[in-house]
Amino acid sequence: MTQVKDKTDQQLNRVLAELMGYTIYHYDKDVAERCYFELTAPDGYPEIVFGGERNTELEAWADVPNYCNDPAASLEVQTKAIEANKLIYLNALLSLVSPGEDIQFGLGGSMEVVGYNIDGTSAMLNASPRERAEAAYITLQGE
Repeated sequence: MTQVKDKTDQQLNRVLAELMGYTIYHYDKDVAERCYFELTAPDGYPEIVFGGERNTELEAWADVPNYCNDPAASLEVQTKAIEANKLIYLNALLSLVSPGEDIQFGLGGSMEVVGYNIDGTSAMLNASPRERAEAAYITLQGE
């Protein structure tokens, strides 16, 4: 499984934002006095809510949603990961919230998840934003 523990919150937030479709718009890169960088949302519009005009690309990337600490943002990236691959996301999240348990997920004949227990399920429901972000990264980086 991909290791994400070595990533800082800021690093993980940026990678997730890129996987979600955020980009940086570089305005007037040939004219120094009018040059700036701006975070652009997946729909193509500048994310003025997150910042606006920044002097460097690094500053603009700092404006991404805080998937690692904001519960609402972590649910946004969780939704994208579930859409991408439910089973990988559930496996990743369970391994993060119940690391010592030997729990195996699998799919039954009707696509139901089998092989889990109530403790693992409860732990997943109580996952922190950082755990959701890590599980989403594991899922989305493989897509």
